[in-house]
Parts: sequence; structure tokens; C-alpha cells
Amino acid sequence: MENQGPSNFKIQYEKELNPSQLEAVFFSNGPLLVIAGAGSGKTRTIIYRVARLVEDGISPASILLLTFTKKAAAQMLGRASSLLDRRCADVAGGTFHSFANAMLRRYGPEIGLPRDFTIMDRGDSESLIGMIKKEMESPLDGGRFPANRTLMSLFSRAVNKSAPLEETLLGEYPHFKKFLEPIAAMRGKYDAYKAEHACVDYDDLLALFLRLLKESPGVRDRISDRLANIMVDEYQDTNPMQAEIVSLLAGERRNIMAVGDDSQSIYGFRGADIRNMLRFPETFPGTRIIRLEENYRSGPAILDLTNTVIDQASEKFSKTLFTQKTGGMKPVLAAMKDERDQSRYVVRQIRRLLDKGVRPGSVAILFRAGFHSYDLEIELTKNRLSFVKSGGFKFVEASHIKDLISHLRVLANPLDRISWHRALLLLDRVGLKTAQKIYDALEKNGDGLAGLDAISLSAAASPGFEALKAMLLSVTESPGASVSRMGEIVLGYYMPLLKKKYDDYPKRARDLEHMMGIMERYDSLPDFLNDMALEPPNSSSLNGALSEDGEDNDVLTLSTIHSAKGLEWSHVFVIWALDGRFPSMRAIEDDENLEEELRLMYVAATRAKKNLFITYPMRHYDRGSGFVLDRPTRFLENVPDDILERRFPPGMDPFFRERDWEWED
Repeated sequence: MENQGPSNFKIQYEKELNPSQLEAVFFSNGPLLVIAGAGSGKTRTIIYRVARLVEDGISPASILLLTFTKKAAAQMLGRASSLLDRRCADVAGGTFHSFANAMLRRYGPEIGLPRDFTIMDRGDSESLIGMIKKEMESPLDGGRFPANRTLMSLFSRAVNKSAPLEETLLGEYPHFKKFLEPIAAMRGKYDAYKAEHACVDYDDLLALFLRLLKESPGVRDRISDRLANIMVDEYQDTNPMQAEIVSLLAGERRNIMAVGDDSQSIYGFRGADIRNMLRFPETFPGTRIIRLEENYRSGPAILDLTNTVIDQASEKFSKTLFTQKTGGMKPVLAAMKDERDQSRYVVRQIRRLLDKGVRPGSVAILFRAGFHSYDLEIELTKNRLSFVKSGGFKFVEASHIKDLISHLRVLANPLDRISWHRALLLLDRVGLKTAQKIYDALEKNGDGLAGLDAISLSAAASPGFEALKAMLLSVTESPGASVSRMGEIVLGYYMPLLKKKYDDYPKRARDLEHMMGIMERYDSLPDFLNDMALEPPNSSSLNGALSEDGEDNDVLTLSTIHSAKGLEWSHVFVIWALDGRFPSMRAIEDDENLEEELRLMYVAATRAKKNLFITYPMRHYDRGSGFVLDRPTRFLENVPDDILERRFPPGMDPFFRERDWEWED
């Protein structure tokens, strides 16, 4: 049925939507790609289109809305129902996986899958992998074999990226390269078990549904014929399987509306492929492209910067965000002498905001990686500023950080039983009873660490304990050692234990290297440990993930940029905008990863409504590469001064006058 035009409907679409949104809502038949810039009313457009289709006489059961979370679909259809009536609740809305499950329950026998198949959760899958591992002959020979959880993540990533297992392993877990053959054999046994016992895991839902659509054209036609209109939200986040599923579902009718923002495609590590969106017009010839460019979130000065940033992308749909808002402060790029100054400066600016009556929940500090906030967490805690952190490890809660600190606490206090137990339980063949025996003996002789020489264990447990003793005694025999030197000695001992305990040890090792930099600031070990223990960040912060609306929390928000996508705050700090950290050293070596890092900077900047403040330390030694990092992120380095205000520490810029940033209230 052709639509009747905006004036003949119950809902006053022309009053509620801007011209581009209205055009998308009333687009009739064929493929439609809506390029929705940040803060441009993407969700609003989808909601009104659902309502318009239903009001136009389209059967709700023939409309499919695919999203990435069940919650998103429910909220959209709920809001559409409140606009029109409860018919909108009958629209088929849900995730790719839930729709695939429903179709496989009905048509699975077409590809040999019983309708009553069992869906294994992550725990079931890991248990099955563990069972297979035990059945295989000596998979542990020659070194540390990946844990069950790591193997499951590896298999999952290969499926979602539609990539060979070997390619995924070399890209994500290159340190397990020598185990490629037994891992591939385990993958084969894992898939064979599922097939034999009518089990599927979460990733199989997509893979099997895609297989059904490709191998059973009759079923594919029945499904696609029933779907008069298909809408896909966040299309830039689809993986290759999802894009192919959408293409097959569209059928000959091709009434498909894909909504998303290529500039916010930042989940490549999960299998998302930006090319799905960039190639949409090629996949569906005759595609109508509508751009939503009016931004309802940020001030014009912030949009000037975000437009300049994303213009650097080599592959993109061109768009220029604009706003009806006026005024606003120019974003700032502030160079700090080092990380400590960066943390202190950010805290000082936050204090000024709060003193002016700004709610803590309207302030966010964003960063590229979880460990970038470690020093800032300490500074916030010292200043008794509560925060919630989303994404990455909380500094003193990360188990590898606790491991290292436990050894340092033993050095500072040889009778710290909790720290002794943590350090001892890292050793092979040392359990709770043995750990308590060692501690009791040490406490009894009363000689502190010097009494370690008098303690011996069985031959089986002795090697690890002897190495621990040697490390601790070597520190005590160097009374003039600096805090950082103590840390280096402990880290040298701990690294082999880290590699045994954690499959993702390369990432955790970078966290520990970062901690070494923090230790360099301290002249005494007790002072360092006191700061680590003084009101640990999580005891003065709130647990849990960010709420749907960033400012709903009444505390400061610390978040990785990935976790902040889709949220907004009035005042946003982006820290560690240092080349080599953002973009990361690894991304600099790969053009595709570098493009995603550029989009990550765009996402960070577009979270800000009123004020955007970006900082970086001017001189930072990267222990992993051996380089001194001293340049601001390449994404901002050449932005004109009329768009981005630059500030430098006293003495490093002749025009610099030390003053606080005058924030817009």
C-alpha cells in the first residue's frame, strides 16, 4: 500500500521531525540507507518509521526490526506504541540471534537440525572444551596451553569474523602459535560433538541460520515473502554473517532500511566490519541514501572539531554535522608535563566545575584503554571524589595488580598474612595448608624476611618457593634501592607467573609496565602502598555499568570510549591523547586499525554537549617499545587553531599564562 502523505495521519510527523528524518520515515519502497550522524535523532527516526508503517496499513507482523540488544528493540517498539497504539508492539523486533533462533526452531530440519536443539551457554561451551582437552593426548606438552575460556573466545571470534581459525589465532593470540595444530583439532571435535548431540552455541545461531537461507531457497523465499519491511539498527556494527543474512532476507522486494553511522564503527575486535555499510549501495543497487546531519547534542564549536576529525578518514560517507545551538567554548587540547600533572589538572578542573554547582553525573572522563585511568583513579580517590568506571579493570581490583602489590606488601611488612597467602598461592604445588605452614614458621622465628632461610619445603614445592625467597632476600640486601627498583625486581620474578596464570598476559604486562611508571614518583615504599590502599577506588565508587543516559549517575563517570558509545555528558575530558597511546602503538602499524582509532576519537569527542577538554602528557617513556612518546595524537595535531585551542605547561610556551579553563556552565 502506498503511503498517504504526512497530513493524513494521526501523528503530526511534520511537526515532530526535521526534513531529513521526515524523508526517511516516509520513504516508500526499495533499499534505504540512513546515515545518522552522532546525536542526530537516529532512534527517533526508527520509532516514527515503525509508527508510520503501521499507521499506513502495513501489517505489524510483516515488519522486522533487528537490533543489537533485546532492550533496544523493546524500548523502540514501546515508544512507537505510545505514539500510535499497541499495534506497534506486534512488530517482530529483536536481535539477530533471537530471530535466527526462532527461524531455526521452525525450519531447522531442512538442514538436519532438530527443532528441539539445545542452546549451550558460555559455561556449557567452556566445559565441553575442557572435556575434549582431557581426552586429547598431551595437548599441554611444550608449554602452557590456552585456558578453556580463551579457546572459546578464539573460536567465537573466528566465527563472527568469518575468518579462518589460523588467521584469528595469529592476529589475536600470536603467543599461542605453536599450539595451532592441537587447537584446530579441538575445534573439529567441538563442532562434531555439537552436531552429534543437537547442540548449538550462541555463534552457531547465526552460522546455521545463514546456512539455512543459502541451502534452502524455498525456506528463504517463504521467510522473505512474509517480510514486507526490514529495518536494521546500528548497521555499521554488523559482522559479515549478519550482512549476508540481511541481504538474503531482503529477497526480491528489497524493502530494507539500514540505519547507522560509519563514523562510529569501532567494534572491529568483535567482528564488526565497516565495509558492510560502505558497500550497502553496491549490495542493493538503487539504494536511496539519506543523511541525518542536524545534531541535537553538541554546541557548534564541538561540531567544528568533530567534523574536522572525521574528515581525515580515507573511507567514509561524507556528511557535515550542524546544530541550531549557538555559543559554546572552543574545545581545548592541553599538554601536561607528565601523567601525574595530567591527573592533578583534570581533578582540579573537576573541582572547579563542582564548586560552580555542576552535578557530578554530568562529567565524564574518557580514555582509549582501561589502564589509562589508573593514575587518575588514585588522584580522584585522594580527593574523595566518587566515580563509577565502565570498561577495563579498576586499578587496584585487577588481579594481576593485586598479585604484584602483595609481594611489595610482604617486603614492607613480613607479617602481612593476607599478602603472603596471595603470593604463595601463585606457586605450583603450594596450597592453603602449605601457605599457612610457611607463614606460621616465619611468624614463629620472629626474624622477618631474614627467617626465610630457615624454612624449607618438599622437593616438589621447593623450586617455586626458593625463587620467591631469592627474590625477596635480594631486595632486602639492597637497602638503598628506590621504590621503582624494588618494583622492577618483583616484576622480573612475577612475569613468568603472569604468563602461567593469564592467557591475556601481554595485555596485563602493559598494565604492569604502566604501574612501574607510577612507582617512579615515590621515594618510599610505604607511601606508595598507602596510596594504593587509601580508600581503594571501588570502596568510594559505585559498582555497575553505565546507565542508558550517561548523566543519570550522580557520580563522576570514568569510561573507556567503547563503553561510552551512545551516551552523552555536558562536560567531557578525554585523557591520554598521546600518539602511541591513542592511537595505540599496535594500531599505528596497520592502516585499517588506524582508521578505527580515528573513528574512536570521533566517538569520544561527540559525547560532549557543552565542553570538551582533551589532555596528554608531553613526555612519556613507553617501556614496551623503548620509545619516548611526546607528540599529541596525530588525529588532532594538524587541526587549525581557530577550531582547537592549544595549551602548554609554564615554561614550554612563551605565550602561556597559567590559568584555569573557563568552562561554560
